[in-house]
Amino acid sequence: MNITLHKSKLENQKSAVIITGSKSESNRLLLLQALYPEFKLENVSNSDDSNLMTNALSSKSNVVDIHHAGTAMRFLTAYFSIQEGREVTLTGSKRMTERPIKILVEALQDLGAEISYVDNDGFPPIKITGKKLSNHKVSLKANVSSQYISALLLIASKLENGLELTLEGEITSVPYINMTLSLLDEIGVESSFVGNVITVKPNTKALTPKTLVVESDWSSASYYFSIAAISDIGTEITLSSYKENSLQGDSVLVDIYKHFGVTSTFNGNSITLKKEKASESTIS
Repeated sequence: MNITLHKSKLENQKSAVIITGSKSESNRLLLLQALYPEFKLENVSNSDDSNLMTNALSSKSNVVDIHHAGTAMRFLTAYFSIQEGREVTLTGSKRMTERPIKILVEALQDLGAEISYVDNDGFPPIKITGKKLSNHKVSLKANVSSQYISALLLIASKLENGLELTLEGEITSVPYINMTLSLLDEIGVESSFVGNVITVKPNTKALTPKTLVVESDWSSASYYFSIAAISDIGTEITLSSYKENSLQGDSVLVDIYKHFGVTSTFNGNSITLKKEKASESTIS
């Protein structure tokens, strides 16, 4: 079978596209919203993982099944551990029951959490009895999954004495840790990240209600950057919702596509891509 591709033009030189929110940001903010219901969220990811997270957080059942959503398993393990008086069995798909969670469970147990394994030691499903956690110091190997670290940070302000998390060794997931800390800062939770120690203060004041807009996924934006790069000079594509001080690593697209004649202009919660000139670079 032969396939021939022909370059075509956009019907309109000015276009606008709505892109769903980042899954990484959505899952973090969904958990924070469950802890602080005064916040409203817009542009939440429509991914399966985020939908499962939403359903799990609103569930009143004593058995919560997150199917294949690994992020939800880790974040919800931390979340349910501080839901005082509630007993939950957190389970998932067969594949999920083969994914280890012992590192996170032991860290939470060090903080005082009551968690036990239903079947196999170190693996879901797990039984969680929510309670007040008074301990505040815990250590993790610095090269563990950033989701373990973020799970602890997301609940930290609700711990009686906050959290002092020491990361032992070389930290390999700084961008995702910084994303979590930046979102905490956005809602008004105080934290610090000095050397290998992350400190989150307990929340002792009312947080100001606000609407938080989940930034759209930058990897999804890459397709539109490429379209702009091969379009006629003057073509504009506006994408929502993007931030100039993005927490996502793929926001480097702005600098990369300058070499292909595409400028990026931020305006509120949107970004406009414009083909200004011929490309300086070629793709081979």
